[in-house]
Amino acid sequence: MSSQSPTAADLIANHGGRVTRTRVAVVDALDASDHPLTHDEVAANLSEADVPHDRVTLYRALDWLVDKGIAHRVAGSDRAWRYGIVREAPHQHAHFHCSRCGNVFCLEQVQPAFAIALPGGYQLDRAELILHGVCPSCLLTVHAEPTPPGPR
Repeated sequence: MSSQSPTAADLIANHGGRVTRTRVAVVDALDASDHPLTHDEVAANLSEADVPHDRVTLYRALDWLVDKGIAHRVAGSDRAWRYGIVREAPHQHAHFHCSRCGNVFCLEQVQPAFAIALPGGYQLDRAELILHGVCPSCLLTVHAEPTPPGPR
């Protein structure tokens, strides 16, 4: 979190939650990542930080963070949920799923056009738009690899 943002503990407390080591570590892991993380990736981060946890506690922490609007959840094409910290509210932007590395990236600058075009009488609470392709890192890796020699 930036120096102007509240700490993870403050963020949790400000949303009426019990400040636990697991919740703080989950918020810190999501905030430090440049892309939304799967449950397993969050668990690996907690293990690296020596934060004791189990699958159920971790799922409950993630669900609580999503319910409170601290984190958001997006499904990858592999049907695994990925979780990211909410950096702007409401959380209405596109996501990009890389078909090579499997990461999902938030594209805050890409706002779904359909959010503006809703007919009268509708109120948008949440919008999901997932674009699929190859991320810049994977494109660089592909272009940096030497082309195998062809037949002579």
